[in-house]
Amino acid sequence: MLKVTYHFMACHAAYLLILLFANTVYIYRSADSFRFFWENLTHYRVIVILGSMLFAALATMFLMWRPRSVYLVDFACYKGEESNKCPRELFLERSALAGVFSEENLEFQRKILERSGLGQDTYFPEALLRVPPNPSMAEARKEAERVIFGAVDDLVSKTGLNIREIGVLVVNCSLFNPTPSLASMIINHYKLRNDILSFNLGGMGCSAGPISIDLAKRILQTRRNSYALVVTTENITLNWYIGNNRSMLVSNCLFRMGGAAILLSNRSSDKKRSKYQLMHTVRTHRGADDVSYRCAFQEEDDEGRVGVALSKELPSVAGEALKINITRLGPLILPLSEQLRFLASWLARKLFKMNTKPYIPDLKLAFEHFCIHAGGRAVLDAMQSKLQLTDRHMEPSRMTLYRFGNTSSSSPWYELAYCEAKGRVRRGDRVWQLALGTGFKCNSAVWRALRNVDPTKEKVNPWLDEIHQFPVELPGKASVAS
Repeated sequence: MLKVTYHFMACHAAYLLILLFANTVYIYRSADSFRFFWENLTHYRVIVILGSMLFAALATMFLMWRPRSVYLVDFACYKGEESNKCPRELFLERSALAGVFSEENLEFQRKILERSGLGQDTYFPEALLRVPPNPSMAEARKEAERVIFGAVDDLVSKTGLNIREIGVLVVNCSLFNPTPSLASMIINHYKLRNDILSFNLGGMGCSAGPISIDLAKRILQTRRNSYALVVTTENITLNWYIGNNRSMLVSNCLFRMGGAAILLSNRSSDKKRSKYQLMHTVRTHRGADDVSYRCAFQEEDDEGRVGVALSKELPSVAGEALKINITRLGPLILPLSEQLRFLASWLARKLFKMNTKPYIPDLKLAFEHFCIHAGGRAVLDAMQSKLQLTDRHMEPSRMTLYRFGNTSSSSPWYELAYCEAKGRVRRGDRVWQLALGTGFKCNSAVWRALRNVDPTKEKVNPWLDEIHQFPVELPGKASVAS
């Protein structure tokens, strides 16, 4: 509650100062009153001078120490090749040829795929499409290179950036962490400068995207005139579960190849050409709770095969993490009327012990675009219900899941690319990127569009050549409005 109160006061301090100034002007609005005020003020010249010096010093300190603005110059998402497309029939065929899965579990995977929300054009690693499959370290590196270099090359093409200007590099990949690191792989391939600050984040799960953005933001706020390259991806080759534990088989059916590269800048000269400004990042970590910590857990099954087990508590854990994250995010982004309603609801339940449901803020008043991690159809259904969003708000997430599958931490970027390809992003629009992941974590990033994004002027976008086909009608659900 103290944090909520603090954020409320901080967000509305400007309004209080304006009211104070307006009140002073009103009191001394007449010429005689102002002359009387000025004559009395001259008797305290020393106090006035010292006060002015103090004000000037505080203003200087504020200007020097205030957080630097962080701009998103542009971003690019990897789009796979035709040879990597994996329709459901091919996936089931390759799974059967692996000779490991029982007939019951092949049928189980078929049902998961049919209900998953994934379409027929998602991408799977080359090594797992071979007969027999060839998951190896060398093949995992090939997948990482294809996805990461593809996204970064597209980003350089879009921005015209001299890549040696990059001073900060943040890479996240949860399940594939070779030595040398993926960050070193990028530095070696593009021959980046020797003094670059590089970070390689592993084990962060699907929520790693906003974590990487938050880390890059914190660094850019301490380094002048810098560029930060953020690369967010996941690797499938060595993490395809080959066993018969059903809690581990679900991830096989959902995760697909994908990745994104994002260019951030704190240079004021880049504001005009940038697409978005980073407004807020809010991170929630529930790892101290044992149930939350274990709800998505990488471990060995009874036969010693490694996979990620998903527990039945996952939906409730995700809901609790989301509630905490929104409680912290709300005072930063919600209009005053919604904040007061939320505060009244909290006071009624906590102080007066009234048996009322928690008030769910209307986030549609705070954002024009919602980029919710495309973890699966059930996840998106739950999010739509909890946040009271319309089909149009959920369209980018559902279409991303359908076209690209669950690409883990990069999925919110495919969703933002979808909004841009549809021509929906206008200057001043606010974008909420929300990601849930192992740990258990719920992380948010809030962006404000600095200009209209015209899809006809976009050089690279994974949706552009087929955006006219979307939205599509999903089985068991009416087509979302375009």
